[in-house]
Amino acid sequence: MLNLSALMSFASISTDMYLPALPTISQALHTDAASIELTFSAFLVGFSIGQLIWGPLSDRYGRKLPIALGMILFIIGSVGCALSMSVTQMMVWRVIQALGACVGPVLSRAMVRDLYGRERSAKMLSTLILIMAAAPLAGPLIGGQILLWWSWQGIFWLLAGVGLITLLSFRTLPESLPLEQRVQEPLIQSFKTYLQLVRDPRLIGYAVSGGFFYAGVYAFIVGTPFAYIDYYHVSPQAYGWLFAINILGMMMANFVNGQLLNRVDSERIFHLGTWALAFVGVALSVCVWFGWGGIWGVVVPVLFYVSLNGFIVANSVAGALAFFPKRAGAASSLIGAMHYGSGIFSAALVSWLSDGTPRAMALVMGAAGVGSLATALWSGRARRRFLTAHQ
Repeated sequence: MLNLSALMSFASISTDMYLPALPTISQALHTDAASIELTFSAFLVGFSIGQLIWGPLSDRYGRKLPIALGMILFIIGSVGCALSMSVTQMMVWRVIQALGACVGPVLSRAMVRDLYGRERSAKMLSTLILIMAAAPLAGPLIGGQILLWWSWQGIFWLLAGVGLITLLSFRTLPESLPLEQRVQEPLIQSFKTYLQLVRDPRLIGYAVSGGFFYAGVYAFIVGTPFAYIDYYHVSPQAYGWLFAINILGMMMANFVNGQLLNRVDSERIFHLGTWALAFVGVALSVCVWFGWGGIWGVVVPVLFYVSLNGFIVANSVAGALAFFPKRAGAASSLIGAMHYGSGIFSAALVSWLSDGTPRAMALVMGAAGVGSLATALWSGRARRRFLTAHQ
C-alpha cells in the first residue's frame, strides 16, 4: 500500500515542491513569470506522452520493469533541472523528469485494477489518494523551507534523492501481473489499442470529465504562486500553508468517498461531484472578478474545488477501468494522458491570459468545472446508448 501510494505521489512532488520557488527561479534565470510557468506545461507534456508509452509496455512486460526505468529517467531529469542555467534548459529537463515520473501514477492505477474489481478499486484508489496526499501536503512546505535555508536548486536535488530511494525500495514489491495474464501480441498492436479505447464511450466520457477537473486544478497550481506571493504579497513559506489546506480538504473528501462507497454507487457519487465542481468553479470566478473577499475570496472556493478530487477522480477512474480488465495498463495510460494533458492547455492558458491578477486562473477553473459537468452528463447518456446497443 505504501509503495503504491509513493508511486502515485510522483506527479505531486514533481510539481508542488517547486511552486514556492517559481518567483525566485524566474529572477535567477532572468525570465518573466509567463516563461517560467511554461516549465510546468513542459512537465505535463512529458507526463502525458510518457503514460501512453508505459501502459502498453507494462501490459506486455509486467509492471516492475517499467517502474524501474521510469525512476531512472526521473532521477536524471531532476539532476538536470538542478543544473539548469536557462529556462529553456529547465523545460527540456522537466520533460525528461516527467517521462519518468508518470510511470508511478499510471502503473499504480493499473496494479490496483490487476488486484480488484470496480467498487473495490474505487475504494482502494480513494485510500491510496488519501495516503499519498501527504506528498502535495508537504511538498510546498518543504519547498518553502529549502528555499529559505538552501536554494531553489536544492529542491531538485532532493527530488533526485527521493527517486533513488523509491527505485531501491521497489525491489521488494511483488509483480501484480502474472506472465499468463500479459498481452502476447506485438507491441505495435498494443499501441493501436488506443484507437479502440478512444472511440469507446464507456471510457472516454470518464476520461474527458476527469480531464476537465484536472485542467482546473492545474490552472490553480500554476496560477497561485504568482497570485498569492506577488499579487496578495504572501511569503513563500505562508504560501506552503495556504496550499496545504487544499490537500487536507482533498484527503478528507477521499476518506468520505471511501465510506460512502459502502452504501452508495460510485457512479452516483461521481455525478454529484461534477455538479458541485461546476457550482464552486462559477462561484470562484465571480468572487475573483468582482474582488469579493480579497484573498479569502480565492482561498475558500479553491479549497472546495480541489477537495472535490475525492469524489471525482477515484470514481471516474474505477468506472472507466472496470470495462477493460485485460487492458488496464493501456486504459490507465490513456486516462492519465488525458487528465494530465488537459493541464498543458490550462496552465498555458493561465500564462497567456495573465494580467497580474488571479482573474485568468479563476476563469479557467470556472470553465473547467462547467466542462466537467457537461461531459459527465453527455457521457452518461452515451454509455447507456452504447450498452443498450450491445446487449
